[in-house]
Amino acid sequence: MAKSWLRQYPAGVPSEVAVDAWPSLVALLDESLHTHRERSACLCLGRSLRYAELDERSLQLAAWLQAQGLARGERVVVMLPNTPSFLVATLGVLRAGLVVVNVDPRSSARELEHVLKDAGARAIVVIDQAAATLQQALEKVPLQHVLLARLGDLLGPLKGRLVNQLAQRVRKLVPNFQLPGAVPFMAALARGKRLRPAHSRPALGPDDIAVLQYTGGTTGPSRGVVLLHRHVVAHLLQSRAWYAPALARIPPGEQPLTVGALPLHHAYGFHLIALLGLFTGGCTLLVPQAQDTGALLKTLARHRVHAFPGAESLFAALLRHPEMAHVDWSSLVLCIGGGMAVQPATAAAWAARTGCALCEGYGLSEAVASVCCNPVDNRGYSGHLGVPLPGTEVVLLDDAGCEVPAGTAGEIAIRGPQVMAGYWQRPDETARVMAPGGWLRSGDIGVMDEPGRLRLVDRKKDLIFVSGFNVYPGEVEDVLAQMPGVEECAVIGVPDERVGELVKAVVVRQGGGGSRPNEADVRAWCEANLTGYKRPRVVEFRSQLPKSTVGKVLRRALREAG
Repeated sequence: MAKSWLRQYPAGVPSEVAVDAWPSLVALLDESLHTHRERSACLCLGRSLRYAELDERSLQLAAWLQAQGLARGERVVVMLPNTPSFLVATLGVLRAGLVVVNVDPRSSARELEHVLKDAGARAIVVIDQAAATLQQALEKVPLQHVLLARLGDLLGPLKGRLVNQLAQRVRKLVPNFQLPGAVPFMAALARGKRLRPAHSRPALGPDDIAVLQYTGGTTGPSRGVVLLHRHVVAHLLQSRAWYAPALARIPPGEQPLTVGALPLHHAYGFHLIALLGLFTGGCTLLVPQAQDTGALLKTLARHRVHAFPGAESLFAALLRHPEMAHVDWSSLVLCIGGGMAVQPATAAAWAARTGCALCEGYGLSEAVASVCCNPVDNRGYSGHLGVPLPGTEVVLLDDAGCEVPAGTAGEIAIRGPQVMAGYWQRPDETARVMAPGGWLRSGDIGVMDEPGRLRLVDRKKDLIFVSGFNVYPGEVEDVLAQMPGVEECAVIGVPDERVGELVKAVVVRQGGGGSRPNEADVRAWCEANLTGYKRPRVVEFRSQLPKSTVGKVLRRALREAG
């Protein structure tokens, strides 16, 4: 196929990457930890953690996990916010030969229960703020090993104690819970230190599983995207090559500092902040609670930041805050916008305020995180999603699976070394999205112009984008359908200036009338069963839903009705 997009590549960016340069993600990370051992790996709440300490701490955790009898390839859930513990846990799990399963710490008990059961998890590393949620989930899904982390872990004895007291006693972030047998995270590291001599480094290969990244389904619960070691290595190589022209503008001798405000449990933050930062020898400025915009800006004002991966809602929130004027943005050389569409007004205001253009990209969990990106040497907002990354091919297909001409809308199909192996234990769903020749059918509708630049025009899967997070209507509808008094329901997205889209639920009461459930009932039900960003912010009651002649609910008609 003609790869017209290669002409858009900045000078020095290769068309392919050497995907076999490391046999595994662990080999790549081991080398980086050794090479950069005297550098800071992360900064969090004023505390720096060096690569050497990250190396040692993660090996301690790996030794502890192996001592519990966890065998190579078994799954460990990591349910942590953006703290040094997240990096230690991730590396420790991988270096023990195990599989990382990222879970949002804000998940409901129902959501956590599903992941634990579906992944067949043997262990979990959980923040104490989510311990009550885990307690509920464990009533239905027994788990053999629970490691309990606290916000102040690895921040030093004095600062750590203060942070923990503030979280528990002042801000009341830690609900009451009972987890008999749970092992404190720091105690596991201490025991792992004594077990280090017995730690065996597993001989992992490119086809071993590294990560199960759970992503929602359009008609049911979330499913695990299987990412092998070679997929993650390839994506890191692609990303490093693509961002290199921008990062080359950092003054010699300065270590790259990346803002870690996006949640690291999300595919975008995990791969493009946590792992890429470690691979390139950079330092990540970890922000445990980026929702506090003022506090985030005060943190940024104390540092010279070079790279800022974010989402439209985050950039827009920062621009609205008065503290934005107190940050020195002169060191910023790279801003990546992903997760949801960047609005032209936000892009223009951001460039005017910071002097650094927002560079928009496109990706999905099924391709690790990234598929396309605008060239990072662009000085302005392009309005499109860029071109395929090195080694990646993109075609647009019609309903019959035939390639459409340039300028014609079609389903985005992707082939490249970062494309997943499939969905965990779901061969039928895998077969529906993986076409012959290794092509992944994304379910998104796009248009590609003659130079190979991609533009997204529709969401075939009815995805709702809330602050960069994907909300799948089917999952929310499944929760609502279980609510007493609900006959049927439909969930759609409605535009919102702050977060991109809001979740709207259209509910038909049993019998088509009555006053219960009411809006407060629906909100309470969803609060108990859904993560915050998935909960409907708009609730409408109708006597019936619009349907096709075969009884399918017409979400399009609901969107058009407003």
